[in-house]
Amino acid sequence: MRGCLFLFLALSVGCGANESADEIEHGVPNPYKTRNVFIVVIDGPRYTETWGDPKKEHIPRLANDLAPHGVVYTNFRCDGPTSTNPGHAALVTGHYQYINNNGAQLPMYPTITQLFLKHTNLPATSAWVITSKDKLHVLVDSAAAEWTGRYVAASNCGRTGTFPSGYREDAATFQELQRIVKAHHPRLVVLNFKEPDSSGHARNWPGYLQGIRDTDEYVYRLWQLLQADPFYKDQTTLFVTNDHGRHQDGHLDGFVSHGDDCEGCRHINLFAIGPDFKKGVVENTRREQVDVPVTAAKLLGFSIPGAAGDVMSELFAESR
Repeated sequence: MRGCLFLFLALSVGCGANESADEIEHGVPNPYKTRNVFIVVIDGPRYTETWGDPKKEHIPRLANDLAPHGVVYTNFRCDGPTSTNPGHAALVTGHYQYINNNGAQLPMYPTITQLFLKHTNLPATSAWVITSKDKLHVLVDSAAAEWTGRYVAASNCGRTGTFPSGYREDAATFQELQRIVKAHHPRLVVLNFKEPDSSGHARNWPGYLQGIRDTDEYVYRLWQLLQADPFYKDQTTLFVTNDHGRHQDGHLDGFVSHGDDCEGCRHINLFAIGPDFKKGVVENTRREQVDVPVTAAKLLGFSIPGAAGDVMSELFAESR
């Protein structure tokens, strides 16, 4: 196995003055309709309460409103460390890595936002990291010597938007997301919701389930927002995933915790929707976290050097 993690990614396409820089890499035209990407990470739900639930009762928006227009993965994995910061790092770098989970250590490899900003030469506000957990502010930068402090995306993380400030409610994060999308029209966004992970750690089972339902609604509302805006409509790809799962019932403390190799921690969710992807498909191909940023970068016309992941070619409506 190559490693482990879970996240939600949305990719969208812009136009105009920057079009030539975005659409051509090494002289090869970008064949995709996607011009923008959003990566959405729903923090720590189990597969058994989400896509693995036959009734899908806690994710009605994803299952009923969005799934007919995108691709659902039934065998998506976190094959690296099953904790928050390492999981997010895999989703934005294409590499599994053991980094501190408290927000004190940058990812070891350049992030997709850094690579995007270098590739396009766009301003920092064209790429954002927006998170309920302040410790995820590290996702804008890299510890790699040639990347540290360079091509750093804009960020809004935690209670005050900065680190350290503590976690904020997901409702406040969604409000900030709406404001930033309308004000800046970013081309690439990495988004984190802290639920249902926070309620799980609090041993709050009703709160854990409500967190899944709430984030399901936020994802739907985000997609509606993007499709109502001409800048994003039919030019945006969205990936919805997780940084990790949680322990299975009967294993240690069950839904309360995560962090080992159990099936509950490793089997996570992925839903992908966008103008270049198939519609109404349930996909059984085994994929993992590091494949998400590699696929997103491919859509945007660049690559992630040395990444452990692969392009998820089965997503695409036609071979290109």
